[in-house]
Amino acid sequence: MPNDEKPTTSVWTRPRPRQREHLTREQIVAEAIRLLDAEGVEELSMRKLGTRLGTAATSLYRHVANKDELIELVVDDVYGEPDVPTVVDGTRWRAAVTHTATELRAMTLRHPWIAPALGQVGLVHIGPNAMRMSSALLAQFEAAGFPADEMDQAMATLMAYVIGIATAEAAYLSLIARSGQTEQEWVAGLRPAFDEATREHPRLRAGSSAQQDVHPQRIRDDNFAYGLDRVLDGLAARLTP
Repeated sequence: MPNDEKPTTSVWTRPRPRQREHLTREQIVAEAIRLLDAEGVEELSMRKLGTRLGTAATSLYRHVANKDELIELVVDDVYGEPDVPTVVDGTRWRAAVTHTATELRAMTLRHPWIAPALGQVGLVHIGPNAMRMSSALLAQFEAAGFPADEMDQAMATLMAYVIGIATAEAAYLSLIARSGQTEQEWVAGLRPAFDEATREHPRLRAGSSAQQDVHPQRIRDDNFAYGLDRVLDGLAARLTP
């Protein structure tokens, strides 16, 4: 390898350090996820994490080289949560992909910090859980009949939709959580201002009025399902009958 070409550094590309103390990497990752769920990615620091674990930040550096490596680990740990079908009947590929997409959305809503964290990790995920999930999703598209050169693109299209809409949804729910209200209370409180703002926009007003008595979570679920169906319609159109 030329001297000016340095390999990409990652927690997955160097040997795991030997265990020399009671604190384990798994404990660090679990506590980091609890911190992220409670306070968000902007509040994650090695010093704060060490305090929560009852140890000095220097102890954490025996397990991870820096905060970026910690982010890689927590992202991969969360990627282990979704229930992703690994054996797929070709006639039921769409149901399998729908299930996987729904699980990924739920994962993102449980951990709203995951979207900005994915940006830090980048587009390449080589952790074991991320690899298993990606491999299972590719198997679903393979069972559907997508050619080898399109399976990756089909998966990327699906992931872009799911992560994109779930990220916006998570930001919306985080805003509501900070208000101390339930989603129904927050939406009801916003309605008078929305009705006033849509006086001169009858299409927006009509669409909102039609859903006025529907629980806002049901609306979000229906919107996600509608968009997912249209994405899968588009992908299915690529298959030879």
